[in-house]
Amino acid sequence: MRIVFMGSPDFAVPSLDALVAAGHEVTCVYTQPPRPAGRGKGERKTAVHERAEALGIEVRCPKSLRNEEEQARFAALEAELAVVAAYGLILPKAVLDAPRDGCVNVHASLLPRWRGAAPIQRSILAGDAETGVTIMQMEEGLDTGPMLLKRETPVDGKTAGELTGELARIGAAALVAWLDDPAPGETQPEDGVTYAKKIDKAEARIEWSRSAEEIERQVRAFAPSPGAWFEANGDRVKLLAAAVGQDASGTPGEVLDECLNVACGSGYIRPLKVQRAGKGAMTAGELLRGFAIPKGTMLP
Repeated sequence: MRIVFMGSPDFAVPSLDALVAAGHEVTCVYTQPPRPAGRGKGERKTAVHERAEALGIEVRCPKSLRNEEEQARFAALEAELAVVAAYGLILPKAVLDAPRDGCVNVHASLLPRWRGAAPIQRSILAGDAETGVTIMQMEEGLDTGPMLLKRETPVDGKTAGELTGELARIGAAALVAWLDDPAPGETQPEDGVTYAKKIDKAEARIEWSRSAEEIERQVRAFAPSPGAWFEANGDRVKLLAAAVGQDASGTPGEVLDECLNVACGSGYIRPLKVQRAGKGAMTAGELLRGFAIPKGTMLP
């Protein structure tokens, strides 16, 4: 099948690879433009951009698809199908209608739950036991189109980074499976619709008044980026991994012992891996050897 692929981050790369491996003609790849990144702020291409170049596929990086000239360039590709995976731009109707068979999306949730920008993080934050991937026919609404194929997987205490990698692989396999045997779509039910709004960096700050269970989910949802964090001795400390303790007699935010266990609104958090700005990841014990946070300290 003659396909245009549209994606940007690491999550999308396995789907691109799967299409090529399955023998489909990926005639062009659309991805987000290179952006400044790293300490030197040099322009960095997206993961999909780099992979497409390695595969010898034409790459286009328009800042918008809303102008008629860009839409005409897209239509001129005469694609049979467009496959979208975490592209990052809204597709206008002219683009959605251009391929013969429309556009399908590899979406990292079990629709209609978690439509929107950050389904993986929102699923972890909400404490969902299960998540997955939905292959979906795209329409003008936000992730509202018919569901073509679903694949489930347990969350099982995974971080967002771990779950993203797993769902990327599941999504790639599901995409090729549907292309091999395209079944008609199923209309999404109105019952159970939730929206996964974009992550705000302010959400990463730990509020010790919350329960230990909520904070542990916050840690996993924001690992590896942007990283859940708290303030100690005037420095920002990222909490990269943590365990939940059930019984605590301290005030929320109080350091309970010499192991950096911290009282929460209910229960307590036991830090397993932490990171100060400019330092590598380390255990709580390693942190405390050079950065004292005594028992009884009240963390803001």
